[in-house]
Amino acid sequence: MTENDIFKALADPTRRAVFEKLATGHMNASSLREGMGISQPAMSQHLAVLRGAGLIREEKAGRYVNYEVNPDGLAFIAQWLNQYRAYWPKRIDDLKLLLKDMDQ
Repeated sequence: MTENDIFKALADPTRRAVFEKLATGHMNASSLREGMGISQPAMSQHLAVLRGAGLIREEKAGRYVNYEVNPDGLAFIAQWLNQYRAYWPKRIDDLKLLLKDMDQ
């Protein structure tokens, strides 16, 4: 799993919608399809991409498979974003200085 896999998976609006639904709790594929207007095979493909990117995991419960958000995938995203966190305070401070200089 790489950040490219994650961002490619989340680039698709349907997969983002599936991921957001799963963020509310675990569901099976039929429940995920409700209100989405996509076929079962299409849902299976979207779930496979999200699973391959490490964003979701599955758990078999009898004849059903439940899906849920994989915390490890979220940690990977958070870690990736964290490297840019230090960038913004410095940029904002620079902007404040520029605006202050422009006022004078």
